[in-house]
Amino acid sequence: MDAVQKADSGHPGTPMALAPLAYVLWTKHLRYNPANPGWLNRDRFVLSAGHASMLLYSVLYLTGYDLTLDDLKQFRQWESKTPGHPELGYTPGVETTTGPLGQGIGNAVGMAVGEAHLSAVFNRDQKIIDHNVYFIASDGDMMEGVSHEAASFAGHLKLGKLIGFYDDNHITIEGDTALTFSDDTATRFSAYGWHVQHVADVNDLSALNRAIDAAKAETSRPSLIVVRSHIGYGSPNKHDTAEAHGSALGPEEVALTKKALGYPSQEPFYVAPEALQYWREAAKRRAKFEDDWKKTYDAYKAENTGLEKELQRRLSGELPSGWEETIPVFTAKDGNVASRAASGIVINAIAKKIPELLGGSADLASSTNTIIKGEPSFSAENYAGRNFHFGIREHGMGSIMNGMSLTGAMIPYGATFLIFSDYMRPPVRLACIMKRHVIYVYTHDSIGLGEDGPTHQPVEQLSALRAIPDMTLIRPADASETAEAWRAALKHKNCHSSTERSTRRRVDCHAEPTYWQMRPGVRRTWF
Repeated sequence: MDAVQKADSGHPGTPMALAPLAYVLWTKHLRYNPANPGWLNRDRFVLSAGHASMLLYSVLYLTGYDLTLDDLKQFRQWESKTPGHPELGYTPGVETTTGPLGQGIGNAVGMAVGEAHLSAVFNRDQKIIDHNVYFIASDGDMMEGVSHEAASFAGHLKLGKLIGFYDDNHITIEGDTALTFSDDTATRFSAYGWHVQHVADVNDLSALNRAIDAAKAETSRPSLIVVRSHIGYGSPNKHDTAEAHGSALGPEEVALTKKALGYPSQEPFYVAPEALQYWREAAKRRAKFEDDWKKTYDAYKAENTGLEKELQRRLSGELPSGWEETIPVFTAKDGNVASRAASGIVINAIAKKIPELLGGSADLASSTNTIIKGEPSFSAENYAGRNFHFGIREHGMGSIMNGMSLTGAMIPYGATFLIFSDYMRPPVRLACIMKRHVIYVYTHDSIGLGEDGPTHQPVEQLSALRAIPDMTLIRPADASETAEAWRAALKHKNCHSSTERSTRRRVDCHAEPTYWQMRPGVRRTWF
């Protein structure tokens, strides 16, 4: 309440309502280490309801991440470590950039995909990759179409390490959800193949604990816990109202709420010393999981030296030596092929040398030529597979790719027709914001598609993609340029150091996304 009030903008209601859930998760269930936020086998947490960012910032401060009370006082201010919605690279402990509703669910699904794939590839007698992915979603997340696409994908693949919380608070900006929303969300997720539970009152900590324990025990299906909460909980006049959603409560209401909740001080940003001590001690207990994991990892390293070195290479982002020599050289004799056909040849040549390259298409692999021959498909029966079938879910594909990239040790690619880039623009834009190393292959770039008509003829899509900041766009004219496009896509990095961009508080660097179109017969190729 205090942070939103000081900023005079933001969303206090959901953080107030979900404080009990955050308490239970961070003190009793999540495995994390504030001293090492990037620990490989940490549990991942995604706040898909990114407008509730003060909930996340509060617990990151309380558990001892590199955040201070002064940082909380700078909530929503320019270049602060506590932006209005969580942003990767600004705040230690934030796993992904969320805000556009539904994207966090897709990211979490992608992270669960990443966990499943890496564990299948690298685990041996010792399970060095064995963690859960948690997310919190709002009514708005559940209304957005991308959440449906991603949830369907996750249920089909039986991603048992994925645990979500649906904050069923019945309130959106315009008022009660009954205005627009009467879905039976629990039944819908059950139909997707999820394990679904209900907690009737978010303040029932014992019920929350039991539900989370049951979700962790269910390893053959993703889990959704539907939690009934009350937005603005504790506020005498804003409880269960739309007014609590997206604006400060006001000084008088903040004071009344603290009094109603029995809070020990009216001083802004007051944290009781005994409470802070309790949270910090809880964090130390959770961090001990890393100590135990290090022993497992040491044993793994001793017994699997080559495999461990390969994992570290992939995590570092360093490509294997000699990979460029595998890129085909096309001649006048064999290069007179469509650029998408040439791309398929290149993919299959370099994939043998770059095992972290994996991906697929939105049900168009035979047209986009994105299958890695001789490799199995990623499926519930084989998480080690490298060929992905995203289904007719372009939007979901993009957000899932972002989550896979955020897991690390993978370079995902996804393909569809250029016209359908419109369906996946939000995660493409977020990939650029986060500078993720993901690759999009868009084919059928021509108004000359003819019989398919104007619905399939891209006209403005190239300009729309060019307009996205930090996107590298390559448009090869022939087979040779297609081969060079793949070389550029795999090598390209775009990092900003503190000296280059002194006002940015980025804590790490990432490769930026690459896009190209497969279009034969175009003379100019680089934009």
